[in-house]
Amino acid sequence: MNGGDGGDVAAAPAGPPPPLDWKFSQVFGERTAGEEVQEVDIISAIEFDKSGDHLATGDRGGRVVLFERTDTKEHGASRKELEKTDYSISKHPEFRYKTEFQSHEPEFDYLKSLEIEEKINKIRWCQTANGALFLLSTNDKTIKFWKVQEKKVKKIANMNMDFSKAVGKTNAATSSTYIVNGGSKDKSSIDFKFPPGGIPSLRLPVVTSNETSLSARCRRVYAHAHDYHINSISNNRFQYQVSSPNNYINYNLLIMCHVISDGETFVSADDLRINLWNLEISNQSFNIVDVKPTNMEDLTEVITCAEFHPTHCSTLAYSSSKGSIRLIDLRQSALCDKHSKLFEEHEAPGSRSFFTEIIASISDIKFGRGGRYILSRDYMTLKLWDINMDSGPVSTFQVHEHLRPKLCDLYENDSIFDKFECCLSGDSQRVATGSYSNLFRVFGCGPGSTEATTLEASKNPMRRQVQTPSRPARSSLSSITRAVRRGAESPGVDANGNSLDFTTKLLHLAWHPTENSIACAAANSLYMYYA
Repeated sequence: MNGGDGGDVAAAPAGPPPPLDWKFSQVFGERTAGEEVQEVDIISAIEFDKSGDHLATGDRGGRVVLFERTDTKEHGASRKELEKTDYSISKHPEFRYKTEFQSHEPEFDYLKSLEIEEKINKIRWCQTANGALFLLSTNDKTIKFWKVQEKKVKKIANMNMDFSKAVGKTNAATSSTYIVNGGSKDKSSIDFKFPPGGIPSLRLPVVTSNETSLSARCRRVYAHAHDYHINSISNNRFQYQVSSPNNYINYNLLIMCHVISDGETFVSADDLRINLWNLEISNQSFNIVDVKPTNMEDLTEVITCAEFHPTHCSTLAYSSSKGSIRLIDLRQSALCDKHSKLFEEHEAPGSRSFFTEIIASISDIKFGRGGRYILSRDYMTLKLWDINMDSGPVSTFQVHEHLRPKLCDLYENDSIFDKFECCLSGDSQRVATGSYSNLFRVFGCGPGSTEATTLEASKNPMRRQVQTPSRPARSSLSSITRAVRRGAESPGVDANGNSLDFTTKLLHLAWHPTENSIACAAANSLYMYYA
Protein backbone atom coordinates (compact mmCIF):
# COMPACT_ATOMS: atom_id res chain seq x y z
CA MET A 1 0.00 0.00 0.00
CA ASN A 2 1.37 3.40 -0.98
CA GLY A 3 0.90 6.56 1.00
CA GLY A 4 0.31 10.01 -0.35
CA ASP A 5 4.01 10.81 -0.42
CA GLY A 6 4.82 7.80 -2.52
CA GLY A 7 6.64 6.01 0.31
CA ASP A 8 5.84 2.56 1.59
CA VAL A 9 3.73 2.33 4.71
CA ALA A 10 4.81 -0.36 7.15
CA ALA A 11 2.34 -3.22 7.39
CA ALA A 12 0.57 -3.80 10.68
CA PRO A 13 2.39 -6.31 12.91
CA ALA A 14 1.12 -9.85 12.49
CA GLY A 15 1.16 -10.40 16.23
CA PRO A 16 3.51 -10.68 19.21
CA PRO A 17 6.71 -12.66 18.67
CA PRO A 18 6.72 -16.21 20.05
CA PRO A 19 8.49 -16.85 23.37
CA LEU A 20 12.19 -17.48 23.07
CA ASP A 21 13.53 -21.01 23.44
CA TRP A 22 16.48 -20.59 25.79
CA LYS A 23 19.40 -23.00 25.67
CA PHE A 24 22.52 -23.45 27.74
CA SER A 25 25.68 -22.04 26.15
CA GLN A 26 28.63 -21.97 28.54
CA VAL A 27 29.63 -21.95 32.17
CA PHE A 28 32.80 -20.59 33.75
CA GLY A 29 33.81 -21.55 37.27
CA GLU A 30 31.33 -24.40 37.61
CA ARG A 31 31.24 -25.94 41.07
CA THR A 32 31.50 -29.64 41.70
CA ALA A 33 28.99 -31.35 43.99
CA GLY A 34 29.68 -30.44 47.61
CA GLU A 35 32.35 -27.89 46.75
CA GLU A 36 32.46 -24.99 49.18
CA VAL A 37 32.35 -21.53 47.63
CA GLN A 38 34.90 -19.04 48.90
CA GLU A 39 33.46 -15.64 49.77
CA VAL A 40 36.05 -13.79 47.66
CA ASP A 41 35.09 -15.77 44.53
CA ILE A 42 31.41 -14.76 44.51
CA ILE A 43 30.62 -12.63 41.46
CA SER A 44 29.29 -9.17 42.33
CA ALA A 45 29.12 -7.37 38.94
CA ILE A 46 28.55 -8.26 35.25
CA GLU A 47 28.74 -6.02 32.20
CA PHE A 48 28.88 -6.46 28.41
CA ASP A 49 30.70 -3.85 26.39
CA LYS A 50 28.90 -1.84 23.69
CA SER A 51 29.80 -4.28 20.90
CA GLY A 52 29.03 -7.40 22.90
CA ASP A 53 32.44 -8.86 22.04
CA HIS A 54 33.75 -8.50 25.58
CA LEU A 55 32.29 -9.33 28.98
CA ALA A 56 33.62 -8.23 32.36
CA THR A 57 32.85 -9.64 35.79
CA GLY A 58 33.89 -8.40 39.21
CA ASP A 59 33.94 -10.39 42.43
CA ARG A 60 34.02 -9.84 46.17
CA GLY A 61 37.78 -10.35 46.17
CA GLY A 62 38.30 -7.15 44.19
CA ARG A 63 39.23 -8.90 40.96
CA VAL A 64 38.00 -8.09 37.46
CA VAL A 65 37.88 -10.95 34.96
CA LEU A 66 37.54 -10.28 31.22
CA PHE A 67 36.11 -12.63 28.60
CA GLU A 68 36.22 -12.18 24.83
CA ARG A 69 34.00 -13.56 22.12
CA THR A 70 35.59 -16.12 19.81
CA ASP A 71 32.91 -17.35 17.40
CA THR A 72 32.85 -14.16 15.30
CA LYS A 73 36.64 -14.09 14.94
CA GLU A 74 37.04 -17.60 13.57
CA HIS A 75 35.75 -16.65 10.10
CA GLY A 76 38.03 -13.61 9.85
CA ALA A 77 35.42 -11.35 8.25
CA SER A 78 33.16 -8.54 9.29
CA ARG A 79 29.61 -9.29 10.37
CA LYS A 80 28.19 -7.54 7.29
CA GLU A 81 30.28 -9.77 5.02
CA LEU A 82 29.29 -12.88 6.94
CA GLU A 83 25.62 -12.08 6.46
CA LYS A 84 26.12 -12.42 2.71
CA THR A 85 27.53 -15.92 3.00
CA ASP A 86 25.50 -19.12 2.87
CA TYR A 87 26.50 -20.36 6.34
CA SER A 88 25.56 -19.09 9.75
CA ILE A 89 28.06 -17.22 11.87
CA SER A 90 27.87 -19.70 14.72
CA LYS A 91 25.46 -21.96 16.47
CA HIS A 92 25.60 -19.71 19.52
CA PRO A 93 27.88 -17.01 20.92
CA GLU A 94 31.02 -18.39 22.51
CA PHE A 95 33.34 -16.64 24.92
CA ARG A 96 36.71 -17.51 26.35
CA TYR A 97 38.76 -16.29 29.27
CA LYS A 98 40.91 -13.32 28.29
CA THR A 99 42.64 -11.98 31.40
CA GLU A 100 42.08 -10.87 34.98
CA PHE A 101 43.60 -8.32 37.31
CA GLN A 102 43.32 -7.15 40.89
CA SER A 103 41.30 -3.97 40.76
CA HIS A 104 40.84 -3.15 44.45
CA GLU A 105 42.50 -4.15 47.71
CA PRO A 106 41.00 -4.05 51.22
CA GLU A 107 41.64 -0.72 52.93
CA PHE A 108 41.09 0.89 56.30
CA ASP A 109 39.80 4.40 56.90
CA TYR A 110 41.67 5.50 60.02
CA LEU A 111 39.69 8.71 60.43
CA LYS A 112 36.38 6.84 60.61
CA SER A 113 37.77 3.53 61.93
CA LEU A 114 36.05 1.84 59.03
CA GLU A 115 37.13 -1.16 56.99
CA ILE A 116 36.66 -0.74 53.23
CA GLU A 117 36.19 -4.10 51.55
CA GLU A 118 37.58 -4.83 48.13
CA LYS A 119 34.29 -6.06 46.64
CA ILE A 120 33.56 -4.73 43.14
CA ASN A 121 30.16 -3.00 43.18
CA LYS A 122 29.89 -1.94 39.54
CA ILE A 123 31.78 -2.18 36.24
CA ARG A 124 31.24 0.09 33.24
CA TRP A 125 32.95 -0.17 29.85
CA CYS A 126 34.33 2.98 28.24
CA GLN A 127 35.19 3.88 24.66
CA THR A 128 37.90 1.70 23.10
CA ALA A 129 40.93 3.32 21.47
CA ASN A 130 43.89 1.95 19.48
CA GLY A 131 42.96 -1.64 20.21
CA ALA A 132 42.97 -1.09 23.98
CA LEU A 133 40.03 -1.74 26.29
CA PHE A 134 39.01 0.80 28.93
CA LEU A 135 36.70 0.28 31.88
CA LEU A 136 35.66 1.76 35.20
CA SER A 137 35.38 -0.32 38.36
CA THR A 138 34.38 0.73 41.85
CA ASN A 139 34.15 -0.61 45.37
CA ASP A 140 32.43 1.20 48.24
CA LYS A 141 34.72 4.25 48.18
CA THR A 142 37.14 4.32 45.25
CA ILE A 143 36.63 4.32 41.48
CA LYS A 144 39.43 3.24 39.15
CA PHE A 145 39.93 3.71 35.41
CA TRP A 146 41.68 0.75 33.79
CA LYS A 147 43.38 0.25 30.46
CA VAL A 148 43.79 -3.33 29.20
CA GLN A 149 46.10 -3.71 26.24
CA GLU A 150 48.12 -6.32 24.38
CA LYS A 151 51.84 -5.63 24.59
CA LYS A 152 54.49 -7.21 22.38
CA VAL A 153 57.32 -8.95 24.20
CA LYS A 154 60.45 -9.16 22.04
CA LYS A 155 62.94 -12.02 22.38
CA ILE A 156 66.54 -11.30 21.32
CA ALA A 157 68.95 -13.94 20.02
CA ASN A 158 72.42 -13.97 21.61
CA MET A 159 75.69 -13.39 19.79
CA ASN A 160 77.77 -16.41 18.79
CA MET A 161 80.94 -15.21 20.55
CA ASP A 162 82.22 -17.42 23.38
CA PHE A 163 83.12 -15.07 26.22
CA SER A 164 84.49 -17.94 28.32
CA LYS A 165 87.61 -17.78 26.13
CA ALA A 166 88.15 -14.12 26.80
CA VAL A 167 91.67 -13.19 27.87
CA GLY A 168 91.90 -10.62 30.59
CA LYS A 169 92.49 -9.91 34.23
CA THR A 170 89.93 -12.02 36.03
CA ASN A 171 89.77 -13.33 39.52
CA ALA A 172 89.23 -17.10 39.44
CA ALA A 173 88.07 -17.08 43.02
CA THR A 174 85.16 -14.77 42.25
CA SER A 175 84.31 -16.57 38.96
CA SER A 176 82.66 -13.46 37.53
CA THR A 177 80.06 -13.87 34.78
CA TYR A 178 80.07 -11.53 31.83
CA ILE A 179 76.99 -10.15 30.16
CA VAL A 180 76.41 -10.40 26.43
CA ASN A 181 77.03 -6.72 25.77
CA GLY A 182 80.54 -6.90 27.23
CA GLY A 183 79.74 -5.81 30.78
CA SER A 184 80.40 -7.70 33.95
CA LYS A 185 78.50 -8.31 37.13
CA ASP A 186 81.57 -7.23 39.09
CA LYS A 187 84.04 -4.45 38.43
CA SER A 188 86.90 -6.65 37.15
CA SER A 189 88.43 -5.39 33.92
CA ILE A 190 88.50 -7.52 30.80
CA ASP A 191 90.51 -7.26 27.60
CA PHE A 192 89.02 -9.36 24.82
CA LYS A 193 91.41 -10.54 22.09
CA PHE A 194 90.27 -11.86 18.74
CA PRO A 195 91.58 -15.34 17.89
CA PRO A 196 94.26 -15.69 15.15
CA GLY A 197 92.65 -15.41 11.77
CA GLY A 198 89.65 -13.58 13.19
CA ILE A 199 86.09 -14.84 13.59
CA PRO A 200 84.70 -16.49 10.45
CA SER A 201 81.13 -15.27 11.13
CA LEU A 202 79.64 -12.97 13.69
CA ARG A 203 75.94 -13.17 14.49
CA LEU A 204 74.65 -9.92 15.87
CA PRO A 205 71.67 -9.88 18.27
CA VAL A 206 68.38 -9.95 16.36
CA VAL A 207 64.70 -10.18 17.31
CA THR A 208 63.68 -13.82 16.99
CA SER A 209 60.02 -13.65 18.07
CA ASN A 210 57.27 -11.22 19.03
CA GLU A 211 54.99 -12.64 21.71
CA THR A 212 51.99 -10.74 23.02
CA SER A 213 50.87 -10.50 26.62
CA LEU A 214 47.90 -8.69 28.13
CA SER A 215 48.61 -6.02 30.68
CA ALA A 216 46.15 -4.06 32.81
CA ARG A 217 47.22 -0.64 33.99
CA CYS A 218 45.34 1.68 36.30
CA ARG A 219 45.22 5.02 34.50
CA ARG A 220 43.42 7.04 37.17
CA VAL A 221 42.01 6.73 40.67
CA TYR A 222 38.95 8.76 41.69
CA ALA A 223 38.87 8.76 45.48
CA HIS A 224 37.79 10.74 48.57
CA ALA A 225 34.58 12.09 47.02
CA HIS A 226 31.94 10.00 48.81
CA ASP A 227 31.11 9.89 52.50
CA TYR A 228 28.76 6.95 51.97
CA HIS A 229 29.05 3.73 50.01
CA ILE A 230 29.03 4.07 46.22
CA ASN A 231 26.05 2.12 44.85
CA SER A 232 26.35 2.88 41.13
CA ILE A 233 28.45 4.46 38.40
CA SER A 234 27.32 5.37 34.89
CA ASN A 235 29.30 6.82 32.01
CA ASN A 236 28.42 8.73 28.89
CA ARG A 237 29.20 6.41 26.02
CA PHE A 238 30.46 8.26 22.95
CA GLN A 239 27.87 8.44 20.16
CA TYR A 240 27.32 10.75 17.23
CA GLN A 241 24.70 11.35 14.57
CA VAL A 242 25.24 12.01 10.89
CA SER A 243 22.56 13.96 9.08
CA SER A 244 22.22 15.51 5.65
CA PRO A 245 19.47 17.17 3.62
CA ASN A 246 16.66 14.91 2.39
CA ASN A 247 17.82 12.17 4.79
CA TYR A 248 20.48 10.80 2.47
CA ILE A 249 24.19 11.43 2.25
CA ASN A 250 25.24 13.46 -0.75
CA TYR A 251 28.96 14.05 -0.78
CA ASN A 252 28.47 17.28 -2.77
CA LEU A 253 26.60 18.69 0.21
CA LEU A 254 27.66 19.51 3.73
CA ILE A 255 27.14 16.55 6.06
CA MET A 256 26.17 17.56 9.59
CA CYS A 257 27.72 15.52 12.38
CA HIS A 258 27.09 16.27 16.02
CA VAL A 259 27.98 14.48 19.22
CA ILE A 260 24.97 13.32 21.23
CA SER A 261 26.97 11.63 24.01
CA ASP A 262 30.44 12.90 24.74
CA GLY A 263 32.10 9.78 26.21
CA GLU A 264 34.12 12.02 28.53
CA THR A 265 32.10 12.12 31.74
CA PHE A 266 30.63 9.72 34.26
CA VAL A 267 28.65 9.93 37.48
CA SER A 268 29.03 8.12 40.77
CA ALA A 269 26.21 7.87 43.30
CA ASP A 270 26.05 7.07 46.98
CA ASP A 271 23.08 7.17 49.36
CA LEU A 272 22.86 10.98 49.48
CA ARG A 273 24.89 12.46 46.65
CA ILE A 274 25.64 12.11 42.93
CA ASN A 275 28.98 13.42 41.64
CA LEU A 276 29.94 14.24 38.06
CA TRP A 277 33.49 13.40 36.92
CA ASN A 278 35.61 13.92 33.85
CA LEU A 279 37.58 10.81 32.92
CA GLU A 280 40.76 12.85 32.51
CA ILE A 281 40.50 14.63 35.89
CA SER A 282 40.76 12.50 39.01
CA ASN A 283 41.27 15.13 41.70
CA GLN A 284 38.04 17.07 41.19
CA SER A 285 34.34 16.24 40.82
CA PHE A 286 31.15 18.27 40.84
CA ASN A 287 28.26 17.51 43.13
CA ILE A 288 25.11 17.62 40.97
CA VAL A 289 22.55 16.00 43.31
CA ASP A 290 22.49 16.33 47.09
CA VAL A 291 19.54 15.00 49.10
CA LYS A 292 21.21 15.24 52.50
CA PRO A 293 18.96 17.22 54.85
CA THR A 294 20.31 19.75 57.32
CA ASN A 295 19.14 17.53 60.13
CA MET A 296 19.74 13.83 59.44
CA GLU A 297 16.68 12.99 61.51
CA ASP A 298 14.61 14.47 58.67
CA LEU A 299 16.02 11.98 56.16
CA THR A 300 13.16 10.06 54.51
CA GLU A 301 14.71 8.53 51.38
CA VAL A 302 18.09 7.74 49.87
CA ILE A 303 19.48 7.40 46.36
CA THR A 304 19.72 3.79 45.21
CA CYS A 305 20.91 3.98 41.59
CA ALA A 306 21.88 6.51 38.89
CA GLU A 307 22.00 6.02 35.13
CA PHE A 308 22.88 8.28 32.19
CA HIS A 309 20.56 8.48 29.19
CA PRO A 310 22.10 6.35 26.40
CA THR A 311 22.16 9.11 23.78
CA HIS A 312 21.73 12.47 25.57
CA CYS A 313 24.72 13.30 27.73
CA SER A 314 22.83 15.96 29.72
CA THR A 315 19.99 13.67 30.84
CA LEU A 316 20.29 11.55 33.96
CA ALA A 317 17.86 9.35 35.89
CA TYR A 318 18.19 8.27 39.50
CA SER A 319 16.01 6.14 41.73
CA SER A 320 15.21 6.27 45.42
CA SER A 321 14.30 4.00 48.31
CA LYS A 322 10.70 5.23 48.08
CA GLY A 323 10.19 3.68 44.67
CA SER A 324 10.41 6.87 42.63
CA ILE A 325 12.57 7.74 39.61
CA ARG A 326 13.65 11.30 38.90
CA LEU A 327 14.78 12.55 35.52
CA ILE A 328 17.11 15.56 35.62
CA ASP A 329 18.69 17.78 32.99
CA LEU A 330 22.27 18.86 33.73
CA ARG A 331 21.78 21.98 31.59
CA GLN A 332 19.20 23.46 33.97
CA SER A 333 21.52 24.28 36.86
CA ALA A 334 24.82 23.32 38.43
CA LEU A 335 23.04 21.66 41.36
CA CYS A 336 20.12 19.64 40.04
CA ASP A 337 17.98 19.89 43.17
CA LYS A 338 14.83 20.07 41.01
CA HIS A 339 13.85 17.24 38.71
CA SER A 340 12.33 17.69 35.27
CA LYS A 341 10.14 14.57 35.59
CA LEU A 342 9.07 12.30 38.42
CA PHE A 343 7.99 8.70 37.90
CA GLU A 344 6.22 6.94 40.75
CA GLU A 345 3.32 4.59 41.27
CA HIS A 346 0.80 5.61 43.89
CA GLU A 347 -0.19 2.84 46.28
CA ALA A 348 -3.76 1.70 46.53
CA PRO A 349 -5.71 3.05 49.51
CA GLY A 350 -5.62 0.72 52.50
CA SER A 351 -2.80 -1.44 51.10
CA ARG A 352 0.00 0.08 53.17
CA SER A 353 1.80 -2.17 55.64
CA PHE A 354 5.05 -2.29 57.58
CA PHE A 355 6.86 -3.72 54.55
CA THR A 356 5.39 -1.40 51.90
CA GLU A 357 8.26 1.07 51.83
CA ILE A 358 10.93 -1.63 52.11
CA ILE A 359 9.76 -3.61 49.10
CA ALA A 360 9.10 -0.43 47.11
CA SER A 361 12.79 0.53 47.22
CA ILE A 362 14.27 0.40 43.70
CA SER A 363 17.49 -1.59 43.51
CA ASP A 364 18.35 -1.03 39.84
CA ILE A 365 17.29 1.00 36.80
CA LYS A 366 18.25 0.65 33.14
CA PHE A 367 17.46 2.73 30.07
CA GLY A 368 16.31 0.99 26.92
CA ARG A 369 18.63 1.27 23.96
CA GLY A 370 16.75 4.18 22.39
CA GLY A 371 16.35 5.96 25.73
CA ARG A 372 12.55 6.15 25.68
CA TYR A 373 11.90 3.46 28.27
CA ILE A 374 13.27 2.94 31.77
CA LEU A 375 13.22 -0.45 33.45
CA SER A 376 13.23 -0.52 37.26
CA ARG A 377 13.46 -3.38 39.72
CA ASP A 378 12.09 -3.30 43.25
CA TYR A 379 11.94 -6.31 45.56
CA MET A 380 8.76 -7.84 44.15
CA THR A 381 8.36 -6.49 40.62
CA LEU A 382 9.85 -5.19 37.41
CA LYS A 383 8.33 -1.97 36.09
CA LEU A 384 8.66 -0.50 32.61
CA TRP A 385 8.29 3.28 32.36
CA ASP A 386 7.79 5.52 29.33
CA ILE A 387 9.66 8.80 29.84
CA ASN A 388 6.86 10.55 27.96
CA MET A 389 4.26 9.31 30.44
CA ASP A 390 4.84 9.99 34.14
CA SER A 391 1.39 8.93 35.37
CA GLY A 392 2.57 5.38 36.06
CA PRO A 393 4.44 2.40 34.60
CA VAL A 394 3.29 1.06 31.26
CA SER A 395 3.86 -2.51 32.46
CA THR A 396 4.40 -4.26 35.76
CA PHE A 397 5.86 -7.76 35.88
CA GLN A 398 5.45 -9.90 39.00
CA VAL A 399 8.76 -11.64 39.72
CA HIS A 400 7.97 -13.70 42.82
CA GLU A 401 4.54 -12.67 44.05
CA HIS A 402 4.20 -15.93 45.98
CA LEU A 403 6.72 -14.55 48.51
CA ARG A 404 4.35 -11.81 49.69
CA PRO A 405 2.91 -13.94 52.55
CA LYS A 406 6.49 -14.64 53.65
CA LEU A 407 7.65 -11.03 53.97
CA CYS A 408 7.95 -11.35 57.73
CA ASP A 409 10.36 -14.29 57.41
CA LEU A 410 12.28 -12.49 54.67
CA TYR A 411 12.63 -9.49 56.97
CA GLU A 412 13.92 -11.66 59.81
CA ASN A 413 16.71 -13.19 57.69
CA ASP A 414 17.47 -9.88 55.90
CA SER A 415 16.60 -11.33 52.47
CA ILE A 416 14.09 -8.53 51.97
CA PHE A 417 17.06 -6.15 51.54
CA ASP A 418 18.60 -8.11 48.65
CA LYS A 419 19.40 -5.92 45.64
CA PHE A 420 18.38 -7.60 42.37
CA GLU A 421 19.54 -6.17 39.05
CA CYS A 422 17.56 -6.00 35.81
CA CYS A 423 18.33 -5.77 32.10
CA LEU A 424 16.68 -5.20 28.72
CA SER A 425 17.30 -6.86 25.38
CA GLY A 426 18.98 -4.83 22.65
CA ASP A 427 15.67 -4.34 20.84
CA SER A 428 13.86 -3.46 24.12
CA GLN A 429 11.30 -6.20 23.42
CA ARG A 430 12.18 -8.29 26.51
CA VAL A 431 13.32 -7.74 30.07
CA ALA A 432 14.98 -10.03 32.60
CA THR A 433 15.78 -10.15 36.31
CA GLY A 434 16.84 -12.65 38.96
CA SER A 435 15.16 -14.37 41.90
CA TYR A 436 15.94 -16.99 44.54
CA SER A 437 17.06 -20.62 44.09
CA ASN A 438 19.28 -19.34 41.25
CA LEU A 439 16.21 -18.63 39.10
CA PHE A 440 15.80 -15.77 36.67
CA ARG A 441 12.75 -14.62 34.71
CA VAL A 442 12.38 -13.29 31.18
CA PHE A 443 9.29 -11.26 30.18
CA GLY A 444 8.18 -10.02 26.79
CA CYS A 445 7.27 -6.33 26.79
CA GLY A 446 6.46 -5.88 23.10
CA PRO A 447 2.91 -5.10 21.92
CA GLY A 448 0.62 -7.98 22.75
CA SER A 449 3.34 -10.17 24.22
CA THR A 450 2.41 -12.66 26.96
CA GLU A 451 5.86 -14.16 27.34
CA ALA A 452 6.90 -15.00 30.92
CA THR A 453 9.65 -17.59 31.24
CA THR A 454 11.34 -18.92 34.37
CA LEU A 455 14.82 -20.39 34.01
CA GLU A 456 17.41 -21.80 36.36
CA ALA A 457 21.10 -20.97 36.31
CA SER A 458 22.26 -24.49 35.51
CA LYS A 459 23.12 -26.60 32.47
CA ASN A 460 19.42 -27.44 32.18
CA PRO A 461 17.79 -24.00 32.42
CA MET A 462 14.27 -25.16 31.55
CA ARG A 463 13.83 -27.77 34.26
CA ARG A 464 11.98 -25.28 36.47
CA GLN A 465 9.92 -23.83 33.64
CA VAL A 466 6.62 -22.32 34.83
CA GLN A 467 3.67 -22.66 32.51
CA THR A 468 2.15 -19.21 32.48
CA PRO A 469 -1.52 -18.95 31.54
CA SER A 470 -2.36 -16.80 28.57
CA ARG A 471 -3.16 -13.18 29.23
CA PRO A 472 -4.97 -10.61 27.15
CA ALA A 473 -2.86 -8.94 24.50
CA ARG A 474 -2.07 -5.25 24.40
CA SER A 475 -2.21 -2.93 21.45
CA SER A 476 1.09 -1.11 21.89
CA LEU A 477 3.29 0.37 24.57
CA SER A 478 2.58 3.91 23.51
CA SER A 479 -1.18 3.49 23.77
CA ILE A 480 -1.25 2.16 27.31
CA THR A 481 -2.67 4.53 29.86
CA ARG A 482 -2.45 2.28 32.88
CA ALA A 483 -0.18 -0.41 34.28
CA VAL A 484 -0.66 -3.99 33.22
CA ARG A 485 0.33 -6.60 35.79
CA ARG A 486 1.86 -9.70 34.25
CA GLY A 487 3.78 -12.79 35.12
CA ALA A 488 2.01 -13.56 38.39
CA GLU A 489 2.87 -17.08 39.44
CA SER A 490 0.49 -19.73 40.68
CA PRO A 491 0.35 -20.11 44.47
CA GLY A 492 3.20 -22.19 45.82
CA VAL A 493 6.81 -21.83 46.67
CA ASP A 494 8.33 -22.56 43.29
CA ALA A 495 7.63 -24.33 40.01
CA ASN A 496 8.22 -27.77 41.51
CA GLY A 497 6.41 -27.15 44.76
CA ASN A 498 9.69 -27.06 46.69
CA SER A 499 10.66 -24.41 49.18
CA LEU A 500 12.85 -21.68 47.76
CA ASP A 501 16.47 -21.48 48.85
CA PHE A 502 17.07 -17.92 49.98
CA THR A 503 20.83 -18.49 50.27
CA THR A 504 21.17 -19.08 46.52
CA LYS A 505 20.09 -15.87 44.85
CA LEU A 506 20.69 -14.62 41.33
CA LEU A 507 21.38 -10.91 41.81
CA HIS A 508 23.48 -10.05 38.77
CA LEU A 509 22.79 -10.57 35.08
CA ALA A 510 23.35 -8.80 31.76
CA TRP A 511 21.79 -9.02 28.29
CA HIS A 512 23.96 -8.99 25.17
CA PRO A 513 23.50 -5.60 23.41
CA THR A 514 22.64 -7.01 19.98
CA GLU A 515 21.66 -10.67 20.42
CA ASN A 516 19.37 -12.77 22.59
CA SER A 517 22.07 -13.92 24.95
CA ILE A 518 22.13 -13.58 28.74
CA ALA A 519 25.03 -13.86 31.18
CA CYS A 520 24.15 -14.39 34.84
CA ALA A 521 26.04 -15.08 38.05
CA ALA A 522 25.20 -17.88 40.48
CA ALA A 523 27.65 -17.50 43.37
CA ASN A 524 31.11 -17.95 41.77
CA SER A 525 29.81 -19.43 38.50
CA LEU A 526 29.12 -17.48 35.32
CA TYR A 527 26.35 -19.04 33.20
CA MET A 528 25.56 -18.01 29.64
CA TYR A 529 22.40 -18.76 27.65
CA TYR A 530 21.20 -18.02 24.13
CA ALA A 531 17.93 -18.19 22.20
